[in-house]
Amino acid sequence: MSVTPAGRTARASAEPDAVRAQRRALTVLVTAQILSGAGMAAGITVGALLAEDMLGTTGLAGLPAALFTAGAAVGAMAIGRLSQRWGRRPGLALGYATAAAGSLGVVVAGTADSVPLLFLSLVLYGAGSATNLLARYAGADLAPPDRRGRAVSTVLLATTFGAVLGPNLVGVTGDLAHSWAMPRLVGPFLLAAVAYTLGSCVLAGWLRPDPLLLARELAAREAASDSGDATETGSAAGPAVVPAPGERTAPGVVTGATVMVIGQLVMIAIMTMTPVHMKDHGHSTQAAGLVIALHVGAMFLPSPLSGYLVDRVGRLRVAAAGSAVLLCAGLVAAFASPHSMPALATALVLLGLGWNLGLVSATAIITDAVPLERRAAVQGLVDVGVAIAGTTGGLASGLVVAGGGYGYLAAGGGILALTVIPVLALAAQPRPAPRS
Repeated sequence: MSVTPAGRTARASAEPDAVRAQRRALTVLVTAQILSGAGMAAGITVGALLAEDMLGTTGLAGLPAALFTAGAAVGAMAIGRLSQRWGRRPGLALGYATAAAGSLGVVVAGTADSVPLLFLSLVLYGAGSATNLLARYAGADLAPPDRRGRAVSTVLLATTFGAVLGPNLVGVTGDLAHSWAMPRLVGPFLLAAVAYTLGSCVLAGWLRPDPLLLARELAAREAASDSGDATETGSAAGPAVVPAPGERTAPGVVTGATVMVIGQLVMIAIMTMTPVHMKDHGHSTQAAGLVIALHVGAMFLPSPLSGYLVDRVGRLRVAAAGSAVLLCAGLVAAFASPHSMPALATALVLLGLGWNLGLVSATAIITDAVPLERRAAVQGLVDVGVAIAGTTGGLASGLVVAGGGYGYLAAGGGILALTVIPVLALAAQPRPAPRS
C-alpha cells in the first residue's frame, strides 16, 4: 500500500513528538521515583517497631505490613481507574498525595498514641507503594515496543536510590522528631510525608504532556492517516482485519499477570522468613539487615540489564529465565547451611534478581497486550492481584515454617516458580487467526 503525502506528514510529525515527550516523561518519573522510594522505605523500616511500641506486644508487629498491602491493593485499583479516565498524571499525583496524608496521619497517631488513627493512616500510606509500582507503566506508554523493557527498567532503577537513602535517614529524622517532642519512631514518617508530597508535586506540575493521553492521541492520529491512505489508493481489500478483543488481550494479560503474581508470592514468602531463620540460628540483627539490603538491591539494580534482555531476547524467554533463577534461589536457601551468611545472602540476591526479571518482562507483556483505551485500568487490576499475592505469601510463609521448616518453604517456593513455564509455553504457541 502506498502512503499519501498527508499520511507521511502525520507520521513524521508524530514521531518527534513521541520521542521528546518520552524523554521528558522518564525524567519526571525518575525524579518522582527517587523521592517516593525514600518515603516508602523509610516508613516500612520502622512500621513494625512503631506498632509494637504502641500496641505493647510483638504478636501484632506484622500488622503494619498487612495494612500497607491492603492500602496498596485498594490504591492500585483506584489509581488504575482514575488514570484510565483522566491520564497518568492525576492518578499518580493523587496516589502520592494520599500516601503523604497517611504519613502525616501516622505522625499524629504516634504522637497522640491513637491506635485506630494509626491503622487508618497505614492503609492510606500503602497507596504510596501501589503508586510507586504503577509508575513503571507510565514509563512504557510512549516507548516503542522494542524499547518498552528498557523504559520500564529505567523507572524501576530510580526507586533504588530512594530506597537506599530512606533507611539511612532513620536516625536523623528520629532525632528531629524527638526535638519536636514526638516519638523517635515517627521521624521516618515525617520524611515520608515530605518525600511523597514532593513526588506528587513533581508529577502534577511536570508530567506534561500526559504520556497515556498523548499515546492515545498519537495512535488515533496514525489510524486516521492509515485510513486516509487506504481511501486515496482505492484499496479493494475491504475493511481492516482486527483481532477480536479476547484474542488480542486475554493471552498476554493472563500470561503477564501469572508471572507477576507467582514471582511476588515466592519472593515475599522467602524474604519474609529469612531474617527469622537467621535470628534462630545465631545471626545478629545487623547481619539479617545486610542480607535483606542486598536482596532489595538485587530487586531493582539489575533493571537496566533486565530491560535490555526483554527488548533484545524476548519477553517470554526472560520471564522463563526469571522463573529458573527463582528456583535456584529457593534451592540455595533450602540447602545452604543456616549458619552461612554468604550462602543465605547469595540465595536472597538470586531471589531479588529472579523477581526483577519476571516483573520487567511481565510489565512489557501486559503493556503489549492491552489496547490503549483500557490499558491503565487493566494494569491497576493486575497490580491488585500482585498485592494480594504478596499478602498471601507473607501470611502463609509463617505457617509453612512452623509446620515444616524454612527449608520446605524455600524449596517449595522455588518449585512453585516453575508453574509459570507451562503458561509461557502456551503463550508462545501461534495465535488463532484473527477475525475480521
